[in-house]
Amino acid sequence: MTASTAPTAPAAPAAPPAAPPAPAPGGPPRRGAPRAGRTLHAGPLAYGILVVAVLFSAFPFYWTIVAASRSNAELAQVPPVLLPGPNLIENFGAVLEEADIGRALLNSLIVSGSITLGTVLCCTLAGFAFAKLRFKGRGALLAVTVGTMMIPPQLGVIPLFMLIAELGWVNQLQSVILPGLVSAFGVFFMRQYLTQSLPDELIEAARVDGASTARIFWSIVVPIARPGMAVLGLLTFMASWNDFFWPVVALTSSEPTVQVALRQLGGGYVHDQSVIMAGTLLGTLPVLLVFGLLGRQIVGGIMQGAVKG
Repeated sequence: MTASTAPTAPAAPAAPPAAPPAPAPGGPPRRGAPRAGRTLHAGPLAYGILVVAVLFSAFPFYWTIVAASRSNAELAQVPPVLLPGPNLIENFGAVLEEADIGRALLNSLIVSGSITLGTVLCCTLAGFAFAKLRFKGRGALLAVTVGTMMIPPQLGVIPLFMLIAELGWVNQLQSVILPGLVSAFGVFFMRQYLTQSLPDELIEAARVDGASTARIFWSIVVPIARPGMAVLGLLTFMASWNDFFWPVVALTSSEPTVQVALRQLGGGYVHDQSVIMAGTLLGTLPVLLVFGLLGRQIVGGIMQGAVKG
């Protein structure tokens, strides 16, 4: 008699293989694409292009130093000299004798500083109003403001000179300062900057807390707009420092700015290029100083705009 065997249960089916993970939105990363948190390093080609750009940008300033430290005869040599010489202090003395460069530097500092402060303050106020405040005619006023940039400034020289003559401001610094206290470019620049950098939620929260418009401007708008104000300040200072056309019309040689005083250098039948270059070097140093003071704010503004983009 044989023993009966119990029937065995059927084997359970194998589990299906796990599905592959879904690709990230936007498709799989491309080969060689930078990953998040990875530091990008420039290659030799990028460094080479940067070195060439720096050399081309710095060579005019270096040549100004070389020409200002040499004599006029040495500058006429072929091939030209490429190293600074010993005549820098002598040429500076000639500049002080031929032109009242000290008074011109002081006048330019007063004019450029006043125009820069006024332009930055007024344009930031106007830019804030056009960017975040709601009032009737805002679009039309902005269009008129931007439209004035299309009018050549030379068209307003005669009526402007007649106005300052009626006020008795000819050969006075306020005749150069007041017409430049506000610029249409500055208003449009600050309006665009505050539109992108100033959230509406901050203004609404400040109004809920009971802050006035003036308090909002000084406590919220100004700290956020500081990088843009630095860029606008540097551009305005350089434009007013290098302005020649209107100062030469409104001022005389007794109250010159730097650009008007430089016109008096190198007189005679043979222009002394070394003395002219020495005066140009003196007139360039304050601009470099202002750029050194505002450079960090400018770089911060550029980096902030890059992150927002």
